[in-house]
Amino acid sequence: MDGYSSCGKSTIAKGLAKKLGYTYIDSGAMYRAVALFAIRNGWITDQMMDEKAIIEHLSNIKITFKPNLSGVQETFLNDENVEKEIRTLEVANGASRVSTLAAVRKEMVRQQQEMGINKGVVMDGRDIGTVVFPNAEMKLFMTCSPEIRAKRRYDEMVSKGESPLYEDVLANVKERDLRDTTREESPLRQAEDAIVLDNSEIGIDEQLIWALNMFNKITGNNEQN
Repeated sequence: MDGYSSCGKSTIAKGLAKKLGYTYIDSGAMYRAVALFAIRNGWITDQMMDEKAIIEHLSNIKITFKPNLSGVQETFLNDENVEKEIRTLEVANGASRVSTLAAVRKEMVRQQQEMGINKGVVMDGRDIGTVVFPNAEMKLFMTCSPEIRAKRRYDEMVSKGESPLYEDVLANVKERDLRDTTREESPLRQAEDAIVLDNSEIGIDEQLIWALNMFNKITGNNEQN
């Protein structure tokens, strides 16, 4: 599942994985974890990014996913639960920046392909259908207007006790879109055989039903949802 930032990909991917009994892998969280590692070490600031240092220390970054007591998978960076820390605007912006580095993308793709070697996974990101799993049984591409995506992201951050400015969130969404679509290494693009879902005016429940029906149709599963 690919698409623009803050499209709700992870929500639908998680729901789909749960319904199918598959493992959900949040590829975006992996880049956020790399960004957090770099920020902690002073390699990313508002003014600079030390590409050499990040690349040199990639071998020291181990990202895994483990379920919490509620069965929801959370992100671990070198065995430390960083699920909450990687969801900040600062880390989101850092993730968009480190994802432009070819060496970082190569290592993350390697780890992602390793996670999905036995199939039975639902993964969302920017280059899953085009680079990570070009032969996936089903590919979805999600899109939505920047303004609606920014509002959803803003509401999510406020619900977590943060105090962002909507204008800052919108600017971040647009900046990430530009980076994601214009970077040289694995830019965000729709796979030729991907099914497009514009969820600007569609609720989560309706999206999940649609995705499940698409899965059943593509795989030949006759079960109706």
